[in-house]
Formats: sequence, C-alpha cells, structure tokens
Amino acid sequence: MTAVNPSSSPSLVARLIETGAHQKLLAFASLVLLLIGFSIASPNFMQTSNMIAILQATSVNGVLAVAATLVIITGGIDLSVGTLMTFCAVIAGVVLTNLGMPLPLGVVAAIATGALCGLCSGTFIAKMKIPPFIATLGMMLILKGLSLVISGTRPIYFNDTPGFDLISRGSLIGDIFPALPIPNGVLILFLVAGAASYILGRTVLGRYTFALGSNEEAVRLSGVNTDFWKMSVYALAGAICGIAGILIASRLNSAQPALGLGYELEAIAAVVIGGTSLSGGRGTVLGTLIGALIMAVLTNGLRVLSVAQEWQTVVTGAIIILAVYADMVRRRKA
Repeated sequence: MTAVNPSSSPSLVARLIETGAHQKLLAFASLVLLLIGFSIASPNFMQTSNMIAILQATSVNGVLAVAATLVIITGGIDLSVGTLMTFCAVIAGVVLTNLGMPLPLGVVAAIATGALCGLCSGTFIAKMKIPPFIATLGMMLILKGLSLVISGTRPIYFNDTPGFDLISRGSLIGDIFPALPIPNGVLILFLVAGAASYILGRTVLGRYTFALGSNEEAVRLSGVNTDFWKMSVYALAGAICGIAGILIASRLNSAQPALGLGYELEAIAAVVIGGTSLSGGRGTVLGTLIGALIMAVLTNGLRVLSVAQEWQTVVTGAIIILAVYADMVRRRKA
C-alpha cells in the first residue's frame, strides 16, 4: 500500500495561498452563490434581458478594472480611472460631434488621450516622485474640471454619428447566433482582458510590471530603467480607460461630463476581490473579471429587489472594506 504523505495537503493549501489561486476560487464561489441567492429571491433576476444588463454593466467597470489591475500590480494606485474615462468620452464627443470627424478618428482620439493622461500620471509618480495616491487624486480633479470646461457642462450627444451606439449596444454575436444577443461591449471587454493577460504573462512589460510591485529597488539596482517601465504601465492603463470611455459614451449615446466619480472605487474593489494584492507584485486579469462580475451582479440584484440606492452605496462601501481586509489577511498568511 502506498504511504500517504501527511504534509502534502498543507503544502497544497500553502501553494494556493501563496499564488492567490484560493482567492480566485473563493471569488468564483461567491459569484455563484450570489447568482443562486438572487435567483431564489426574485424570479425576474435570471431573465435573459437582466443577464444582458449585467453583462453590459460589467463591460465598462470590467475594462476600468483591467486598467486598475495593471497599476495595482506595480504597487501603485490610480484614482483617476473614472474621470479619465469621462474625459476620453468628452474628447470623443468633441472630435465626432463638434468637429464632425469620422468615427475611427474619434475612437483613436479617445484612446490616445487616455494614454497621454496615463503617461502624465506615470511621469508625476516616476520622475517627480509624487506618491501614486496624491498624483492620481490630483489628476482625477484636473480631468473632472477639464471635462466640464471642454463640454461647457453640457452633455455631448452622438445622434449625428451613425453606428456609434452600436460599438457598445450592438451585437455581432447576436447577428450570427440570434439566441445569444451578447452586446459588443462584452466582446470588447474580453478582447481587452485577453490582451492585458497576454501582456502580463508573455511580454517584457508584463514581467517588469510584476517585478516593480515585488521589489522595485532590486529591479532598479539591476540596471533596469524602472521609471520608463512604470510610465509605460500607466500609459497603457490610460489607453484602456480610453476604451472604457468609448464604451460608456456608446452605451449612453452621449458624453456626460459630470459622470465618472465613484467608478474608480468599484474598479479597485473588483481588482482586490479578484485576488490582486494592494501591495503589488501579484494579480491576474481573470480574477479581476470575476470581481467585476461580482460587483455587477450585486448591484443589479439589489436593484431588482428594490433596495434603495442609499443602501446599495452602503453595501458597496462594506464590500470594499472587506475586500481590503481579506487582502491583508492573505498577505499575512503568505
């Protein structure tokens, strides 16, 4: 009879804790439990239209959460992702509606604007040595003000831009398979997530992203230009926020300059729920997607149950605190 090594099970648990895989498993189990619980509480929850609404909401928050994941893995934080998304939407509105430029040019302008703003944040942090919290907080306020100034505090509508609303609300999959009317926004989310996952796992930028979060000083002493790579990460995250700006503008068919505040908190909560460590050096895009789905399901479920908006905000705040506490416990165990 083969002897059983009594230490094999604890070592497996230790490996799960060390890699953060257990956090993704717990997050996925929580998602399943939420779906089951809300389905029992309300028969309307599992309707096809409601599932599509959840996916549509996840597309914007999920893309923002992917951007936040890249930054948090470096050991930083970006509080400007929400207002940067809005600013990019406003820029798209100016290019497409006010200037009457072609649709592709408006999309490129939004993404380029996001990358430029992200690069500015990265420069403040890497070159000027301003703490990420302060640098991105300042950028958040700057972008909020610029969005209101450029738009004249009024929404910019895309009624004269044919096909713009189809970027998020159309369904290429639904055209091929009518039984699966999955919005294009969800497809874009998975494309962005796949690209970000590839970058983190298969490129030099991805390796330095994790290295910066694990031990930036050791990386610098090894001769690596840490400032360049950190600025690159923030620029990439900004470009992804530009994509989120296009998605939310397409979904609303307008650029709302007052929108954006609060999105950064949901994005960070999704990142932490998905197992990314706030101290940096560890995280996955898959975990972030699960976290974004949890936030979307929870918000939608509370709305279906007619829970007041005030209490929805309370629940979101409590989840953020619990997610951060879980990250602290995970780091201590690791």
